[in-house]
Amino acid sequence: MRIRGFAPEDWAQVWAIIEDVVRAQETFPYDPALTADEAYGTWVEMPPGRTTVAADGGRVLGTAKMGTNRPGPGSHVATASFMVAADARGRGVGTALCRDALDWARQHGYAGMQFNAVVESNRAAVELYRREGFAVVGTVPGAFRHPVLGRVGLHVMYQEF
Repeated sequence: MRIRGFAPEDWAQVWAIIEDVVRAQETFPYDPALTADEAYGTWVEMPPGRTTVAADGGRVLGTAKMGTNRPGPGSHVATASFMVAADARGRGVGTALCRDALDWARQHGYAGMQFNAVVESNRAAVELYRREGFAVVGTVPGAFRHPVLGRVGLHVMYQEF
């Protein structure tokens, strides 16, 4: 597996991952009716941001997007999001994408990285982020409607560099 920059020819595979994750309504606060065109505009970052894929040969196993969390006085903090294909989960794809995003943020002079909305019931992601040095700095109770669990919290997670 190799992490590399997103290329337009990756879109069909990236969209398949995004569509699966968003339609499940378990881990991302995106509208489940999101279209491919809307997703492209949301997921594919323009410079200075970056979108990447984790690829094994010609297969995209996962994808990430990263950039500045907020403009102006908040522009010294980065953010990132990650999605992994269902059949590639548990194989280190998310960890590799997260580490790559952290390296990118450090290389670009950010003071830290913040995740604004980590669904608290997404235990795999929360544990991965904690292993990589993030802490939960706050939780908005009941801010996410999970299709099975009902209302669960959204964590704000942060790592200072």
